[in-house]
Amino acid sequence: MLTCVYRAESAKNIEQFAADFIALVTAKGFTVHNDGKMAMKDVFTVHGQEVAEGFDLHMIQLCKPEMASKSLSVNAERSVLMPKFIMAFSKEGRTQVRMLRYGKDLITELVDDAYFPPLLEETFDTLAAFIDAAA
Repeated sequence: MLTCVYRAESAKNIEQFAADFIALVTAKGFTVHNDGKMAMKDVFTVHGQEVAEGFDLHMIQLCKPEMASKSLSVNAERSVLMPKFIMAFSKEGRTQVRMLRYGKDLITELVDDAYFPPLLEETFDTLAAFIDAAA
């Protein structure tokens, strides 16, 4: 697998999914860089841009500072694949969740670092499990 889009769906509204997801990840040491600024409608409005009626997209930006600081101290080239983004949007009355997930082969191709690909794959597995639990 080079890359794929991880997909999940929830009957919860976006705000509830985001709150539940954030509670799970923060309990495990992740931080949300854009807490309070996830609703892209609000972000676009601040910049004077209009969005379509019913536009509802939350972009959740994640980092695990404890791991990232150690990882980037070893190899700053790894930064191209950090932080992680989780997208949640409304579609047909349900919350859709997406995460761009890189496979080991692509990670190896992008970053010259034999130790990093399995670590990043593990992080994606962890985030997918959090998404499923919050959904």
